Amino acid sequence: MIVSHKHKFIFVKTRKTAGTSVEIALSKICGRDDIITPISPNDELKRKEMGLLTAQNYNIPIKFWNKKDWLKFFFNGFSRPKYRNHMSCEDIASHIDKDIWNNYYKFTIDRNPFDKIVSLYYFLNGQKTYSNVSDFLMNGGLKNIHSYSLYSINNVLAVDKVYKFEELDLFEKNITSKLQLKEPFKLLEYKAKSKHREVKNYKEILDEKAIDMIAVMFAREIKLLGYSY
Repeated sequence: MIVSHKHKFIFVKTRKTAGTSVEIALSKICGRDDIITPISPNDELKRKEMGLLTAQNYNIPIKFWNKKDWLKFFFNGFSRPKYRNHMSCEDIASHIDKDIWNNYYKFTIDRNPFDKIVSLYYFLNGQKTYSNVSDFLMNGGLKNIHSYSLYSINNVLAVDKVYKFEELDLFEKNITSKLQLKEPFKLLEYKAKSKHREVKNYKEILDEKAIDMIAVMFAREIKLLGYSY
């Protein structure tokens, strides 16, 4: 998650949508006062090696703490609440100034859920544990993977734009224009958390049961972004 005061934007990070790679690229245009949440140690090291800003300003100011934050503070060894990866819009909005939330350009990235689930399946080595994707889904494979709940508040879309993973070239052009950047915004060649995927085409691995389950579980994303099997 990034809150950039320099360019007045908020990036809401979803899962299995090139979020870390996008986050690293966005670090290139961030300023010293911007909020950049920590990523994995390996990716953080890579970001540092590229000379980009690393995680910074991610301690949540006390004035934005809620009751849950105070309880965690006292019961977790006085560890300060922090802005974090994959923070929901609801959580972000309650922990920053209202004017910032209302006026900054808020965006995220989502992906065809049928393809996203197959990506997750291989990323978690599901093929080594489960006989098929349906079995993977039936045994909790969807834990923490939903996207709509991250970029909505009370089931209402809370970002200005949901970009498609399949159209990252258009994302680059649009970000350059929306943020009025002097130089074209470009994603980096580095792909964070990349892992070999045995089956590239999701249609080759999903059975009818898996298709039906994904269609129901991701109905909001499918309708919003016009995805289909």
